[in-house]
Amino acid sequence: LEPVMKLFVKLGVDQKKGKAVKDGLYNYKNTSQNTNVATIELVSRYFIELAEEKVKAAQEKADQTEAAAAGEGAQGEGENASTSLANIGDLEATETPESILLSTISGEQSRDRTDRAIVTPWLKFLWETYRTVLDIFKNNARLEVMYQTTAHQAFNFCLKYARKTEFRRLCELLRNHLQNAAKYSQQVHAINLSEPETLQRHLDTRFMQLNVAVELELWQEAFKSVEDIHTLLSLSKRSAKNVMMANYFEKLTRIFLVSENYLFHAAAYSRYYNLLSQSARALASGGSKKDNPTNVSDADLSKAASFVLLSALSIPVISTSRSRGALIDTDAVRSNKNTRLTNLLAMNTPPTRAILFKDMLSKDILQRARPEIRNLYNILETDFHPKSICAKVSPILSQLGADEEMRKYVAPLQQVILTRLFQQLSQVYTDVNIDEVLNLAKFPDPFQIDAVGIEKFIMNGCKKGDLSIRVDHSTGVLTFDSDVFSSAKAMQPGAGGGAAEADSGSVQRLQSTPAEIVRSQLTRLSKALYQAVQYVDPAFNKERLEAKLASLKRAEAGFEKEHQELLARREAIQKRKETFASAEAARKRDEDQKRKTRQQELQAAESQRLAQETKDREERRITAERKRVQREEVEKQLKELQQGVKGVDISNLDIDELDSSRIRMLKLQALEKEKNEMGDKLRVTSKRLDHLERAYRKEEIKHLPEDYDAQRKEDYTAWETAKNETMRSAEEKHKEDVSLKHRLSRLVTPYETFRKDITEQRHADFEKRRKAAERELNAQMDKRRKEVRDAREAERRRAEEEERRIAEEEEARIREEEEAERAAEEKRAKDAEAKAEAEKRREERMEAARKQREREEEAERNRLLRKQGASAPAARPFERAPERAAAEPESRGPPKIALAPRTGDKLTWREREALKAKGELPESTPAPAAAPAAEPAVEDSAAPKRSGYIPPALRGKASGADAAPPRDESRDASKPSERWAPRPRPGQGERTESPATGGDRWQRGAPREERKESPAPVAGGAYKPPGAGGAYRPPQGRQ
Repeated sequence: LEPVMKLFVKLGVDQKKGKAVKDGLYNYKNTSQNTNVATIELVSRYFIELAEEKVKAAQEKADQTEAAAAGEGAQGEGENASTSLANIGDLEATETPESILLSTISGEQSRDRTDRAIVTPWLKFLWETYRTVLDIFKNNARLEVMYQTTAHQAFNFCLKYARKTEFRRLCELLRNHLQNAAKYSQQVHAINLSEPETLQRHLDTRFMQLNVAVELELWQEAFKSVEDIHTLLSLSKRSAKNVMMANYFEKLTRIFLVSENYLFHAAAYSRYYNLLSQSARALASGGSKKDNPTNVSDADLSKAASFVLLSALSIPVISTSRSRGALIDTDAVRSNKNTRLTNLLAMNTPPTRAILFKDMLSKDILQRARPEIRNLYNILETDFHPKSICAKVSPILSQLGADEEMRKYVAPLQQVILTRLFQQLSQVYTDVNIDEVLNLAKFPDPFQIDAVGIEKFIMNGCKKGDLSIRVDHSTGVLTFDSDVFSSAKAMQPGAGGGAAEADSGSVQRLQSTPAEIVRSQLTRLSKALYQAVQYVDPAFNKERLEAKLASLKRAEAGFEKEHQELLARREAIQKRKETFASAEAARKRDEDQKRKTRQQELQAAESQRLAQETKDREERRITAERKRVQREEVEKQLKELQQGVKGVDISNLDIDELDSSRIRMLKLQALEKEKNEMGDKLRVTSKRLDHLERAYRKEEIKHLPEDYDAQRKEDYTAWETAKNETMRSAEEKHKEDVSLKHRLSRLVTPYETFRKDITEQRHADFEKRRKAAERELNAQMDKRRKEVRDAREAERRRAEEEERRIAEEEEARIREEEEAERAAEEKRAKDAEAKAEAEKRREERMEAARKQREREEEAERNRLLRKQGASAPAARPFERAPERAAAEPESRGPPKIALAPRTGDKLTWREREALKAKGELPESTPAPAAAPAAEPAVEDSAAPKRSGYIPPALRGKASGADAAPPRDESRDASKPSERWAPRPRPGQGERTESPATGGDRWQRGAPREERKESPAPVAGGAYKPPGAGGAYRPPQGRQ
C-alpha cells in the first residue's frame, strides 16, 4: 500500500485536500501500525516534504511576481519576504474586513498582498500538515521518535517564519498531548514516561521549545516551557545533563530579567554559575564534553561571575510597583508564586538578597568578577560615604552603560544607590536641603534622574516602610523621622514591607536613633539592673549557678531517655517510611503487572485477530492461485495440443469445464488419427521411391565404364603432382638445414665454455649450500639430542620423585595403620582390664552379699531354733525334716505359682523384641541347660537357705552391685522360689519379667548375660509343720 499512499498524499497536497489526507493517514496508521511502522513514518515524512516544497515554490513564485511588478525594487522587497510573512497575524483566520477593503480599493500588488495571495495558503497548509502528523503520532510508543522529529520541525517552522500565534498553539497542543498520554497510559501502545529514553526525548523537545520561545521573545510561553521542563525533570529518575541544565538556568535568567524580577534573576544566575563551575571541574577531571557545556573557560567563568555579582547588586532594596525585589509577601497568591519560582530553581528556601551575598562571599565569585563590579560591591555594601556615594558610582555606571549586556542593570542599580544614599544620610543628618540631596544624587548623563523622580522614589520608600522622610516644599528641606514615639519600622532596614535585607547588618550604622533609644530603654535598664545584682548580692550568683547546675543535671538525667526516645521515634518514622515505600512499590508493581497483563491480553487478541485474517487471506490467495494455475495449465495444454496436433478443433470447448484427463483423451485421439494418416502417406511414398530408384540404377549401368576411365586418369595426374611437390620441398629444406648447421657451428665452442662455467659455478654453490645445510642439520641434531637427553633426565627425575612420593605415602599409610592398630590394641587391653576390674568388683560384691545372706539365714535359723526350743521338750534335740525344712518358707507369705523357671540362655519376650528391633535376634535359640542334679537332703538341710531380701546398703550401687545373688546350687531347680523379691524403688532398674513367670526379679544396672536364674519354686503342696508326722498334731500332743 505504500506506493498507493504516496500517490494519494501527493494528489491531496496538489489539491490542498488536507482533511482527506488526514483521514487517509489515520486509516493507514490503523492498518499498518501492527505490521510495519516504518512505512507510516515514510509516508508522513513524504507528506511533510511535499508541503515544505510547496511553500518554497510559492515563495519563489511570489518573488517572481513581485520582481515583474516592481522591476529593480524587487531585490529590496525580496529581502523583506520573511518580514512581510511575519505581518500575517493568524494563518487559521479567514479574510479580515480590512483585507477585503484593501483588495477592492487598491489595485496595486504590494508585497503583503502578494504573500497573502500566494504564500499564506501554503503556509497554512504546512501548519495543518504539522498538526495532522502530530495528532496521528501522539501517545504511540512505536511512533514516538517521528513525533518528536515532527515537533522539532514545527518549532523550526515557527522560528523561521516568526509565527508567534502558531507557536502558542503548538505549545498548547504538545502540552495537551502530554496530559492525555498520562491520562490514557493504559492503552496498548501508549508511551511510558518512566522510561529514560522517552523522557529524554520529551525533555529535548521542551528545551527546544524554550529556546524558540526566547528567540521569539514570547516570555509567557517561555515561562510555561520552564514549568513543563521542571515537571519532566521531577519525573526523571536520573539527573539531567549539565549542558541541558545550563541552558535551562540561562533561559530562566533571561525570563526573570524581562519580568524585572531581579531577585530570582540573581538566584538563577547564581545557579547557572554553580553549574558552570561544576562542569569545569568535571571536564578537568576527564568528564564527557557531550554532557557538559563548552563555555567553561576562565574568561567565561569570569564573565558569569561578573553577571552574578551585578545581578545581586541590582536587587532593589525598596520594592516598586512592578518589581518586588526580595519581597516575600504573606499574601497567599504571591507566596504561591514565590514557592513556584523557588521550585523552578531547585532551591529549598526562597532566596533573599543577604543569602545571595553570603553565598557569593563563600565562593570565588568576588575574585573572578571584573574590578569595576567588585568596586561597586564595596561602595554599596561595605563603605559608608553618604556625601560621595554617587560620585564614586558614576564612572562605574558609565562603564556598565557602554556594555550592551550590562546596560540593562543600570536602572535597578540607581534604585539601590538612592536607597543606600538616604539610609546613610539618615544615620548622619536630621534635616537635609533638597538641593543638597539633588546635588548628591547625580548620575552620568544618559542615566540622570530629575527631582520628580527622586521625590517619587522617596514617597515610594515611605509608602513601603523602608524610609521615614518628610518633605517640606515651603522650606525645601528633607526631614528624617526623629520622633521618639513614631514607628521604628523605617529605622530597621529589612523590616519594611518592601525591604530586601533580612538583617540590619547589611546597612552601615553609626549610632542609634532616638526612636531606637526609647524603644530599647527598658531592655537596657534590665541589663544594668541584672549586672548590679550580680555585684551586690553574691547569693544571686550562687542561686543562678545552682539553678544552672540543676538544669544541667536534669538535662544529663533526661539525656539518655530523650536520646532513646528520639532513636525510637526515628526508627518508627523510618519503619513507616519503609512500610509506605514498600506499599507504594507493591501498588506500582500491581499496577504495572495489571497494565502489562492488559496489554498482553490486548496484544494477544490483536495478534490472534491478525493471524486469523492473515490465515483467511492466505487461504483465499492460495485458492485463487490454484485456480489461476489450473486455468493457465489447461490453456497451455490446449495451446500445445493445437500447435502440436493438426486437425483439432477447440473452438467449441469450455476451458473451465476441461481437466487434464479430458485434454489427454483429445490429444490421444488426434495423435491416433495423425498416425494413421502418416502411415498411409509413408506407404505410398516408399512404393514410389522404390520404382524411381530402380529406374535410376538401370540407366546408371550404361555409363559406369566411361566414368571409371575418367576417374583413373584424374587420380594419376593428382599423384604425379603431389610427388613432384614433395621432392622439391624436401630439397629446399635440406639446403636450409645445411646452411643453418654451418652458421651455428661457430657458436659451439663459446657455448661449451659458458655451459662449463655455469655448471662449475652452480656446483660450487651447491657444495656451499650443502655444507651449510649439513652444519645446520648437525646443529639441529645436537640440539635435538640435548633436548631428548634433558627430557629423559627430567622424566627420570619426575619418575624418581613420583616413586619417592608413593613410597612416602605408603610408609605414612603403614605408620597410620600401625598406630591405629596399636591404639586399638591399647583400647582393647584397657577395655579388658576395665572389664576384669568390673568383674572382680562384682564378684566381691556378690561375695559380700552371699556372706550377708548367710548371716541372715543363720540369724533366721537361730530364731527358729529358739522358737522350737520353747515348745519342744528340752531333752529332744532340734531336728528338721527335709520336707518340713523345704516347706517352711511356704508358710511365710502368699502362695507361689509353680511356673517353669528360666534356665540357660533362654531369652524373655522383652529381650527378643529388643533384639528384633536392633536386627540382632539370633536364628535359633540354644536349648536351656539341664537343671542341676538334686543334692542329698542332708546337704540341702545343712546349707543356708536363700532369702530374697537385699540390704539397703547394696541397693542402687554401681554396675553389678544390685544384681541378683547367685543361685544356690544346693537347691533343687524344679522347686519354686522361696518368696517374692521386694519391689524396687522407681528409677533404680528395669523390670525384665513379671514375678509370676518365676524368672528374674528386678535387676538394675547389671548386663543380661550376668543375670542369674532365680531358684525354681519348691515342689510340694500343703503346709507341713516341723516334725516327722503327716497329720497335724497340736503342741500338747507332740511328745
